[in-house]
Amino acid sequence: MVSTPLPEDYRSGFIALIGRPNVGKSTLVNQLVGEKVAITSPVAQTTRNRLRAILTTDLAQMVLVDTPGIHKPHHLLGQRLVRSARSAIGEVDLVLLLLEGCERPGRGDAFIVNLLKQQPLPVLVALNKWDKVPLEQQDAAEAAYGELLAETSWSMHRCSALSGEGCGDLTAVMAAKLPPGPQLYPPEMVSDQPERVLLGELIREQVLLQTREEVPHSVAVSIDRVEEMPAKGKGAGRTAVLATVLVERKSQKGILIGKGGQMLKTIGQGARLQMQVLIDGPVYLELFVKVVPDWRSKPQRLNELGYSEREI
Repeated sequence: MVSTPLPEDYRSGFIALIGRPNVGKSTLVNQLVGEKVAITSPVAQTTRNRLRAILTTDLAQMVLVDTPGIHKPHHLLGQRLVRSARSAIGEVDLVLLLLEGCERPGRGDAFIVNLLKQQPLPVLVALNKWDKVPLEQQDAAEAAYGELLAETSWSMHRCSALSGEGCGDLTAVMAAKLPPGPQLYPPEMVSDQPERVLLGELIREQVLLQTREEVPHSVAVSIDRVEEMPAKGKGAGRTAVLATVLVERKSQKGILIGKGGQMLKTIGQGARLQMQVLIDGPVYLELFVKVVPDWRSKPQRLNELGYSEREI
């Protein structure tokens, strides 16, 4: 197959999405790429790994680095996540600061703005969730964020990661801000994350969506085995995935399993449906739940789960 030559002014580079927890960074990544590559949930601090999603257009290739939300950490895992987000700022060509347009600016926003003002990279600002701002309040909301950004030259762009409103214009502005360069990945790629990482994240997403607030932050997922089942016999042609869900307390294990195993079954069904889209084929999923007290504060356990400082 003959590839189409790229324009002489083709652009490429890395763009870090920075913001407080739960401002919609992962939802925006999925909206821009047009596929689900990052897990989302109403729970803050959903993103733990620095996921790289790839958006390729006729004019540019944008590698979107979805970072953990910057927050005040309360354990070793939280400390590593915040360090990961902050270190991403120095490893990209452009920063996209996501702010929650439907809420007034807070101290967390001011902290991130001051952090970004200390580095030389270009910054774009996206006022996300703009579809939730009543028409009569939009001028006041934009003025409040204009005051927050008064000492910067950063341009503000209204958008909705959920509906897609304003995302096309945002894509064009991001592309124009990148340096000239070739495509860094094959144009059909949408993520460079290993399959096992994505499978584990799909399970964790279902835990976040299905369980109570006391469980989500204490959950990690380990993919124990992924194998193709034989073409003949029971389960023929399916991909078998065996995974362990880790929690910190016995009571959390009880919540995850549920009465008669119903909650774990619901989590498994939701994850399996998403996995089948990812793998593009039938999946057999088996889940186990294991209690590992205080795993978020144990360096060795964090390293085993892929949350080493080198990997996030």
